[in-house]
Amino acid sequence: MSGGGCSVRAIWILTPHDTVAFSRRFAVVEKRWRVAWEAEGKGKGAEMPLPEDYEVAAAFANRRRREGTARGSGIRTSVSTVGSDSWVDDPIARHIISLQIDKEEGCGFMLWPVVLQKRGGYYVLVLPLVDPQSFRAFESLLKRPDCGSSAKENGNLSSILLNLPCITGAFMVANVIGDIITGDVAEPEVIVSSGPSVGGLLDSLTGSIGISARPKPITAPVAAQVASVSSPVGAAQSDSLKGGIRPFDKDLLRNFIIGAMPFGTPQDLNYGNVTSVRTTGFSADPLPTDQKQPAWKPYLYKGRQRTLFSSLETINAALYDRDDVPDFLSVSGQVTCRAELEGLPDVSLPLTGLKAARVEVSSFHHCVQASEPSGDKQSLIFQPPIGNFVLMHYQAPCNNDPPVKGFYQLSMVSENEGAFLFKLRLMEAYKSPFLMEFCTVTMPFPRRRVASYDGNPSVGMVSMTEHSIEWRIVSSGRGLSGRSIEATFSGTVRFHSKTTQRVNSLFQSVSTTAYTEDSDCEQDNTKNSSNLDDYLMEKMNKDLPAVDLEEPLSWHAYNYAKVSFKIVGGTLSGLIIDPRSVTIYPSVKAPVEYSMQASSGDYILWNTLGKCPTAALPKES
Repeated sequence: MSGGGCSVRAIWILTPHDTVAFSRRFAVVEKRWRVAWEAEGKGKGAEMPLPEDYEVAAAFANRRRREGTARGSGIRTSVSTVGSDSWVDDPIARHIISLQIDKEEGCGFMLWPVVLQKRGGYYVLVLPLVDPQSFRAFESLLKRPDCGSSAKENGNLSSILLNLPCITGAFMVANVIGDIITGDVAEPEVIVSSGPSVGGLLDSLTGSIGISARPKPITAPVAAQVASVSSPVGAAQSDSLKGGIRPFDKDLLRNFIIGAMPFGTPQDLNYGNVTSVRTTGFSADPLPTDQKQPAWKPYLYKGRQRTLFSSLETINAALYDRDDVPDFLSVSGQVTCRAELEGLPDVSLPLTGLKAARVEVSSFHHCVQASEPSGDKQSLIFQPPIGNFVLMHYQAPCNNDPPVKGFYQLSMVSENEGAFLFKLRLMEAYKSPFLMEFCTVTMPFPRRRVASYDGNPSVGMVSMTEHSIEWRIVSSGRGLSGRSIEATFSGTVRFHSKTTQRVNSLFQSVSTTAYTEDSDCEQDNTKNSSNLDDYLMEKMNKDLPAVDLEEPLSWHAYNYAKVSFKIVGGTLSGLIIDPRSVTIYPSVKAPVEYSMQASSGDYILWNTLGKCPTAALPKES
């Protein structure tokens, strides 16, 4: 049974206040649970039926009190008791938990393994079907004094879980349910040009004089459109928060479960596929006898044929402008695809220049068959699914100059006043068709409240918030292409006195704690030092003012400025796909379009006059 995939006995979604917001039981799987115990010669399965919702909520609340937090630490401490998850002494017990169900008649029982995942303030519990042998092995493990990850016997928790592939399936179920709760089910973005590409000489001429079509995200496929029309994913996001959590669309979740895992056995956990099949049904066109329809393409496309590729990159940078500290730049990217092709064609995509660009591919979509890299080339062959999907993820250094370079200086001339200076250069050595759509520099002051500032930049506009100053160098709608600019900004910033600031911060902290108190009370957290990480995460998730929190990577909160920008028309890694090299078999008349976009991640300008964190890199031999 454990080797036969994954079947789910029940699903529960609990609120932070230990109430069940949603539940789903699968009678067919529950019958298999009882039959398996009867085949063992024991009727114990009938003595451990699926509990009522109020019993699950009570058991979860009891476990929270026993373990310190909802997840617990998974590590045995002096207060751990025999039969508890922390007694197992394995951190995986934070995510695969057991619940002790207490019956009024006095004969309780245990639910195991319960996969736990916290998403959007809710707790998602998934109970998969396991065989009686694995269940009894875990029962005996709860009573052993030498259990845990350090135990050398085969009966430790890791060895038990390795024989249960249903655990992986249960995690996948919990993850997709969490995506639906939080509304994180949007397909990967594929960018297309707003105007058609003529190609050849005309594109070269228009690009050289700075005329280029603005790219835009492609519209969502029919699956996503239906979801947004009928009822928004994650339910009314405009509704006010109730108890610190957003309500979710239970009908949407219920319909997904019916389509994705009929009778409790997951068949297809792709939200787009399930919604599309529910809307359009399966394809009625018969397939050729020599072709097999893959699981990721449950129905065939009909309509105008084309193939779209997009390179979406994110650049992270730490610029120090110091002789003793080298700058750091890295690029992480993905190639997304949308293949609107009829039938089941094979698409071949050659990748070139990998070695020159020092690109390291980290993963491919499961529909891709990738050849072994040969020198500078690698070939990809795939049968594309319906809709947008991520073809590959990759990492690379920034093979161009930094899009924004220069220095930032801030010096405190008094306790409540600082003088700052920016001298930046944007898009140096970047030619058309590179286009910077916007660029913003933010000076954050999370531990000080800004009173006012003085100074006028050489270009752009400046605005102020309570804890930051924002400099918009390039505004949206007025892009920068085919040229570079130098931007300077000098001035002073004044802060409120620390005495006034501390009083206001204390009032805000008390107010925030009063209205966003989670059921994981901080008194329980502080009593258990092993749960310190949970305590810190709970505090940070309550959106407490930054004045009360230390920043882990900087000695002073005013040591850096953050740059945000977006560039279209090229890649920073140098990895480029040639649309003319893409082939489709059987051959069809389908244009291939390709677009590129790069945006900033953590792009930091460290204060050259202050302290900054650095990492010592190994010397090249």
